[in-house]
Amino acid sequence: MPEVIFNGPAGRLEGRFQPAKSRNAPIALILHPHPQFGGTMNNQIVYQLFYMFAKREFAVLRFNFRGVGRSQGEFDHGSGELSDAAAALDWVQTIHPDARACWIAGFSFGAWIGMQLLMRRPEVEGFISIAPPANLNDFSFLAPCPSSGLIAHGDADKVVPVKDVQALVDKLKTQKGIVIDQTTISGANHFFENHVEELVGVCSDYVDRRLAAITDAA
Repeated sequence: MPEVIFNGPAGRLEGRFQPAKSRNAPIALILHPHPQFGGTMNNQIVYQLFYMFAKREFAVLRFNFRGVGRSQGEFDHGSGELSDAAAALDWVQTIHPDARACWIAGFSFGAWIGMQLLMRRPEVEGFISIAPPANLNDFSFLAPCPSSGLIAHGDADKVVPVKDVQALVDKLKTQKGIVIDQTTISGANHFFENHVEELVGVCSDYVDRRLAAITDAA
């Protein structure tokens, strides 16, 4: 898991990168929670998702948004962080130019950034959004959502109430050509305390199903 430093729009960005063995392996980009509330690339959920994708032989990058850890710059309320995420995906694509596909996984604030990024990048074929802050941020840009994905949240989330996530899911499910899977984890709060293993299991199963479907189709 080599430490990497790459150029972002506001200066250098710090990350951890697991290259893939296969030239055409898919890419996964993992995005961390809100920088102003202690979110970093070492968040337990971000860390576990990183290894989950690495075990499936993806080329995987997690990184710190601007102003976090050793990443340069200052918090920019989302627009700068979206540019950081785009720069991060560009960087992985220069390392793995033959990647056959790309996935984005984000937790909380990272889920909001990730879903904006997939609107701009047609190569993104799958996403995982964990506790997307549908009550705190505007998700109306998903019109239409271009990729199928998984939305996971906890039914004891006090930061992002279930009804707000459900409204987002219901809206996305009306769109043709994509499939939105949804998992609500019983007893889990916004940070999935005591439920991280269960959450990562749900995400692993989802990725495995999607990969199996691609293999079957081939």
